[in-house]
Amino acid sequence: MASALAAKMGLNSLRRKQAKNFNVRITTMDADMEFSCEVKWKGKDLFDLVCRALGLRETWFFGFQYDVKDAVAWIKMDKKVLDHDVSKEEPITLNFLAKFYPENAEEELVQDITQRLFFLQVKNKILEEEIYCPPEASVLLASYAVQAKYGDYDPNVHKLGFLAQEELLPKRVINLYQMTAEMWEERITSCYAEHRGRTREDAEMEYLKIAQDLEMYGINYFPIRNKKGTDLLLGVDALGLHIYDPDNKLTPKCSFPWNEIRNISYSDREFAIKPLDKKTDVFKFNSSKLRVNKLILQLCMGNHDLFMRRRRVDSLEVQQMKAQAREERARKRVERQRLEREKHLREVAERARDDLERRLIQLQDEAHMANDALLRSEETADLLAEKAQIAEEEAKLLSQKASEAEAEMQRIKVTAIRSEEERRMMEQKMLEAEMMALKMADESERRAMEADQLKQDLQEARDSERRAKHKLLEITSKSTYSPSAVPGDVMPPDLSFSRENLSFDFKDTDMKRLSMEIEKEKVEYMEKSKHLQEQLNELKTEIESLKLKERETPLDILHNENTEKGTSKHSNFKKLTLQSTKTRVAYFEEL
Repeated sequence: MASALAAKMGLNSLRRKQAKNFNVRITTMDADMEFSCEVKWKGKDLFDLVCRALGLRETWFFGFQYDVKDAVAWIKMDKKVLDHDVSKEEPITLNFLAKFYPENAEEELVQDITQRLFFLQVKNKILEEEIYCPPEASVLLASYAVQAKYGDYDPNVHKLGFLAQEELLPKRVINLYQMTAEMWEERITSCYAEHRGRTREDAEMEYLKIAQDLEMYGINYFPIRNKKGTDLLLGVDALGLHIYDPDNKLTPKCSFPWNEIRNISYSDREFAIKPLDKKTDVFKFNSSKLRVNKLILQLCMGNHDLFMRRRRVDSLEVQQMKAQAREERARKRVERQRLEREKHLREVAERARDDLERRLIQLQDEAHMANDALLRSEETADLLAEKAQIAEEEAKLLSQKASEAEAEMQRIKVTAIRSEEERRMMEQKMLEAEMMALKMADESERRAMEADQLKQDLQEARDSERRAKHKLLEITSKSTYSPSAVPGDVMPPDLSFSRENLSFDFKDTDMKRLSMEIEKEKVEYMEKSKHLQEQLNELKTEIESLKLKERETPLDILHNENTEKGTSKHSNFKKLTLQSTKTRVAYFEEL
């Protein structure tokens, strides 16, 4: 019985002990952490624990944010954690976020961890379109985000597609253009390649320096109404209070820097702003909800305190932090220079090794070529030896033929001697033939003379015969008519047509044809060049026209109008604050 009672008391004690603690999950932009907290802990106790865990010393920028109904709220440092309207289901989830933004990130953010948390938070807000960012700035910011994550660009490593899984651009920007993911990646990579040599911290700071000039950077917007009941937006940031039209979050209608504001207070839903100029009336506006009023007051008080703090001499703690940051950056710079030097030496050594390898390959190729040449020389020598043997055999054959030729010459000489004798015999025969011919000529002449005499006798005989016949005819019959012979057909003269060979000199025509072809090619080239230029112009127009005007958001249109006017966030703020506070208060009340 006693043991059971003791066990029960121990269990109750354990339960009481457990009830004194609760679990909290802290979500930062970089990681999640869980802590066991005591019930009595205030917001500052948990905040200090988280800051120590993160190594964060610039604590004044940050706070715990939690969701409540349709709004957000921040944990108060002097109030117990469990006394806030947070979900009591463990682990209690709180978001560790930057509550206040610096005016100049490069001058105010000292620690790398602070810079890192701001970079991640601002990047997330731009991607979630809580901060408006124009397309060209989105690409440049994306390139710095890639540099912060991947380091220096290496074409052998960072090939097309390495950003396929990265979320780098707002969906609004992607939808605004008819561009593929590969086209966006090419443009981002082109900028990314120019950031070589920047460390992660440098790239993140460059990102913040560009982002802090965006119109919606660091501004919290709240719906309000002035005395006339006009719906307006109140913007609270590091510079002061800004009044916006509900449809235009980029360009404020009027602004009130913190150095012009003496006091801010609210009663129920009415806010009262007391200007530093006592001659200026207090201007008031109404907010929609009490919870929102508390948040507005917190943000105003915190931003005003930081505004005044920036304009005072740095505290000893901040001076120490800045000195340590300078030493750390100097050490990192020396380390980076050493690494760059070693990297350079390694690259030089690698290039020398590559040169030696190329030289070795070249020598091997030359040796291979020399070996091939030697083989070819040996083959040539064998071939020459074979040719020499063939030549020797041909020489022997020629010698044999020369001997045969000599014998043939002797035979010809013998034949020539015989021919001489035969020639003499022929001459003798020719003389005899000539004598015979003379003799026969004389005989022929004599016979001719005899033939002429015979012809003459024959003619005389025929004449006598004709006369006898004539007389006989005269006696026996009448004389008959003997027609004269008709001359034969006259033959047409022998006509012949001789056509000369026609020839045509094509040289001039070829030159003309060639000139015509060249001229034609020139015309075609000019047409192609013109067409190519037109294509380039069309391509340029297509690139310009990749923007889908119908998809432009009202903020896109407002930003374009501001760009055309040449106005920016800071120039507009200076312009608005040139007027007196009294004039601006009157303007606000008349909106």
